[in-house]
Amino acid sequence: MKIMKNKTLLAIITLFTAAALQAAPVEIDRVSAIVDDSIIMKSELDARINSVKRQMAGQLPPDDILKEQVLERLILENIQLQMAERGGVQISDQQLTDTIKRIAKQNNMTLEQFSQALKKDGLSYKEAVEQIRTEMLISRVQKFQVNKRVKISEQDVDYFLASKAGKMASEAEYRLSHILISIPSEASSDEIQKAEKKANKVVASIRAGKDFRQQAIANSKGRNALKGGDLGWRKEAQLPSLFADAVTQLNVGETSEPIKSASGFHIIQIADKRGGSTFLITQTKVRHILVMPNEIRTDADAEDRIKQVYNKLTNDGDFTELAKEYSDDPGSAANGGDLGWVNPGDMVPAFDDMMNDSQPGQLSKPFKSKFGWHILEVEGRKETDMGKQVQRNQVQQMLQARQFEEELPIWLRKIRSEAYVDIKEL
Repeated sequence: MKIMKNKTLLAIITLFTAAALQAAPVEIDRVSAIVDDSIIMKSELDARINSVKRQMAGQLPPDDILKEQVLERLILENIQLQMAERGGVQISDQQLTDTIKRIAKQNNMTLEQFSQALKKDGLSYKEAVEQIRTEMLISRVQKFQVNKRVKISEQDVDYFLASKAGKMASEAEYRLSHILISIPSEASSDEIQKAEKKANKVVASIRAGKDFRQQAIANSKGRNALKGGDLGWRKEAQLPSLFADAVTQLNVGETSEPIKSASGFHIIQIADKRGGSTFLITQTKVRHILVMPNEIRTDADAEDRIKQVYNKLTNDGDFTELAKEYSDDPGSAANGGDLGWVNPGDMVPAFDDMMNDSQPGQLSKPFKSKFGWHILEVEGRKETDMGKQVQRNQVQQMLQARQFEEELPIWLRKIRSEAYVDIKEL
């Protein structure tokens, strides 16, 4: 009887085993494509398709075409990520965090609100972070590789600035305010003198601090008088010829002398200005002595040494000779510490702050920057128009970006054609 029970149990086990072996296998995942040394899984493809469907609801092609397009994009991403790995391109956690904060800020969100918004779109915060990391890696690879193919010469910049589009892009715009002290069509000399006298009086009151808008409302016969004389923004080429010469001679906030025409005396003020080739900066001529800590000199030793140099300077020591003897700045020491004309922001913050706070001819007290201990002396200041150079830099960046957009798809086709890609199933 006992033997029979064991035989029955064995039969049951055999039956269930056979049934299990005959059951249909459950698919976990499969390979959709092999790309060089990597693979794209079906789960990855499906997840990306679902993401696209969520973001582009109602604006999608048929499923078979969508699947093909998404797989092709994944293949290109995969090729570029492998290039990033081979090139040692990395995104630090801090860089990633800063980027996420910037994206949240651009959307007027806190990180918590950003995370909640992602959840509503069906994307977890972790998935979004990895997607951003991927995009940053790909962006760096593209910039490095494609920018090697982009060459913008000084001649290219010249050609653009000389073109119609270049002239329009670089033209200054003025926001003008206007007052018209009118005269009759056949005015007598007395009427003209009276109008001119009134115009001069209005100009004097504005320059003395009276509000231009109020003066326009009270005195102007121009069409925009009730708007405070506001003429809006005008390109330089769109300025009335009557005003053109005066406008280009005025700074923002300045008021012109009365300008006579057949209709009367015009007073204009530049309320604002944008664009153009004028960009004034304050340059500072400065020299310094730097004492740096090193393997045998501690920070305290460096501080003591700079104090000794300071004492020598305040006791009629020669700055040029002391800089040659004591300064550790190899770029300026041989020139007596001379740094030449310095632009705002060129120096580290500690140096920049001390330089801006010092008057010409004034010797600073010893101060510390990330490089070591300094003494500086401001030798002079001047206003320099960097507008032409700024304008050229902006044009070069614009042309660079334009050519980058033209070269990127060409480069993407090239790396796609050179890669080994085996699509397993669509």
